[in-house]
Amino acid sequence: MKQRPADDLDSNMDADTQRLTDVNQDDLKHIFAEHVFGMQNSVLYVSIRHHSPGCSYHLLQTIARYQPEIILIEGPEAGDALIPVLADPDTVTPVSLYYTYEQGEERAAFYFPLLDYSPEYVAIGEAARLGIPAKFIDRNYRRRPTAQTDSDGEASVSYQDEHLLTGSTFIQTLCRKLNCRSFDELWDRWFESGAANIDTFQYMQDVFVYCTLSRLCYSTSQLEQDETLSRERRMLHHIQTAQAQYNKVLVLTGGFHTYGLIQHNIADNATVSASPDPIVPSIDTESRSKKNRVPEMREQIYPMVYTFQEADRLNGYASGMPYVAYYDQLWKHMKNNTTHPAAQSAILTLSRLAKALRREQEAVSTSDAIEAYSLFQGLAMLRGRQEGGVYELLDSVTSCFIKGERTLVSDRPLEQLEILLTGDRIGEVAKNPFAVPIVEDFKRQAAACTLQLGTTGQHKKVLDLYTRPQHRRISRLLHIMEFLGTGLAIRQSGPDWITYKNINLMRETWTYSYSSYTEARLIENSIHGGTLAIAATRRAEQEVDALSKHDSGATAEWLLRALLMGLEDTATKLVEQTRQALRQDGSFLSLCRALSMLERIHEHRRLLGLREQDQVLPELLQEAYHQAVSAIDTLQQVHSDDHSKVVQALKQLYMLSQIETATFPAEPLHDRLSELMDQTTLAPALEGVSVAILSRSGYLPEHEITERARAYMQGTPEQVKHTAAYLQGVFAAARDAFLYEPALLSSLNQLLSQLPHDDFVQMIPELRLAFTFFTPAEMQIIAGNVANLYTVSTAELERPGLDEAILQRTSALDQAIRQEMERWRL
Repeated sequence: MKQRPADDLDSNMDADTQRLTDVNQDDLKHIFAEHVFGMQNSVLYVSIRHHSPGCSYHLLQTIARYQPEIILIEGPEAGDALIPVLADPDTVTPVSLYYTYEQGEERAAFYFPLLDYSPEYVAIGEAARLGIPAKFIDRNYRRRPTAQTDSDGEASVSYQDEHLLTGSTFIQTLCRKLNCRSFDELWDRWFESGAANIDTFQYMQDVFVYCTLSRLCYSTSQLEQDETLSRERRMLHHIQTAQAQYNKVLVLTGGFHTYGLIQHNIADNATVSASPDPIVPSIDTESRSKKNRVPEMREQIYPMVYTFQEADRLNGYASGMPYVAYYDQLWKHMKNNTTHPAAQSAILTLSRLAKALRREQEAVSTSDAIEAYSLFQGLAMLRGRQEGGVYELLDSVTSCFIKGERTLVSDRPLEQLEILLTGDRIGEVAKNPFAVPIVEDFKRQAAACTLQLGTTGQHKKVLDLYTRPQHRRISRLLHIMEFLGTGLAIRQSGPDWITYKNINLMRETWTYSYSSYTEARLIENSIHGGTLAIAATRRAEQEVDALSKHDSGATAEWLLRALLMGLEDTATKLVEQTRQALRQDGSFLSLCRALSMLERIHEHRRLLGLREQDQVLPELLQEAYHQAVSAIDTLQQVHSDDHSKVVQALKQLYMLSQIETATFPAEPLHDRLSELMDQTTLAPALEGVSVAILSRSGYLPEHEITERARAYMQGTPEQVKHTAAYLQGVFAAARDAFLYEPALLSSLNQLLSQLPHDDFVQMIPELRLAFTFFTPAEMQIIAGNVANLYTVSTAELERPGLDEAILQRTSALDQAIRQEMERWRL
């Protein structure tokens, strides 16, 4: 029998945990034998750590010996109806129960993951095999101030939270004294390594003593504040109820709770309540005002898939154990009574690691794997263990597979080992009446779209949108999942019709990964509908209803979004809503935004599933165009910060008017712009774009652009400052005026040469912005024109200025002269 550190506790405790030495360990062992693990008792308590294969192995031995009539399990009461689903042979772990509640502003979600080697799952399977009932006995929800919240502000808590156990001063001291890197290494060393070779009574006693000593590090008030005691009162009620009906009751809970459950008074002689704590306080709705009413609680619980990656402590699940795939392999060997299960797991892992590294062209030989296994065994002996564990495996790979110094480049063997130890398995829930319709609808569509949901990890889909209808169907599904916030997929590249970027691309590239997070978000969306289409439709309708009734731009954008998701019914409603918004909208920019969205829809109508013969969209486009043109007379009131947006919107109207169709007639646009230019206080940028459009359309002479520019350049100091803004407007719609009008270039050159230095520096940012409208090829043309103006070659203009070193020397010389002159007071 290997020695446990608790057997020599007094020598290991420091001042922080000295009070634990007052606890008589013989008393704890007596309590364990008489009240916890007495085979003759009507109630037998099994203390476990969640997701421990060692605990599961000895649980099987205990059930076989004790022969219980019912098994009570620490888990949410609401999950009782789901126990048959978990016990179904078609259910493949990892799976989880997902419970949510909402009460007023308070929302919380709880996960109850189960793996093959989770003691709770083993107990459920054994109860089904023996034909005896199994029952969950923990509270459904817990209001804990330490609960984490997600991006939506929703608290997310694990039913199997072990923060009190793992964070106790007793455990921390043991880790320090025994040179363990973490609680997980401590647990692996004393409760997983060689667990099958330890007597069940001794093993369970050790778990009880360890967990009880951790519990005694906390005061009653701390346990009450954390709601540990209220949970145990609920569990005790169920235990007492079962005692009255059955002669042999097996109670399976986290080891931290066992000591509290066997006490008749949980907290300072407070007796256990005869009935469970109510979830919602009773309310006399007739006598209380609405202000004082307790909000109604809404709760739901479903079985759902889970993944190895999510169950791994290192990936964020704080109540799990790390290296899930390793312990799953270890459990298989233990359950099959394999000799030296840890050694067999290590051999299998090392062989897989070597094979994976060779595929990546890493320099790993068979002798390296043999040497690593030899070191694995040697480290176990050196550390006083019957068998090596996962941490010995990690250390042996670090020593034998990494050549030389450990760096980012040489660390690949450990990275690959972490992947193998974690695994990529994803579970499957048996068909059941509790299945969420929206989840089932997604799985049906995912199967039809050939999405890979069987394993975790990033998968890639490249969709040819224009030639393959099946790919358009996949794109719509992924757009819906993105809109519903499921976290399934991320669009890496492809045309973005909303922002109008990369429109020239013909393909979309998505990466996706299925996980319990995706399923949980789908469950939350189930309140909106039983299918993806219905849920997305109602969510979209809610978003649109929240918009201003005259915000035509936002309404048209939602029309485009609905079409991208394939929501034809929603799109039909949004067409009419867009029409109504256009007639009520008085904002020029909003109307132009609506026009832009509708024009994109019309341009890509075949891709978006619109019928060629449908005349509704052209009519809507025409109405949007006329409404936007009519709103030009409001541009005098536009804020200066929006001038650049207005310039682009006017340019868009001009480009549409050049199509020369009945939908976009040019005459109304020219009339409104002419009226706009009659305004004496018109902003320079708006004047520039207006005169550019009218001159290019023949409504103004060509030289009008140059004449107005010269008026700015040769005007008052205030007018000179607005020259760059005017040119920005001109270049937006008619940049060829600068390319082929020597007079405009000459006037600008003269202006810049005469400007005071400070005014020139102030004008540079605006001028640079104006010249961003030109392409690199056009900039070369401008450079040639400037060279001709100065009768020099273009190459002369491209020569760099003064050498930087020369500038530094002259600057230092100038500074020295100034200091010398100051010294002589000159």
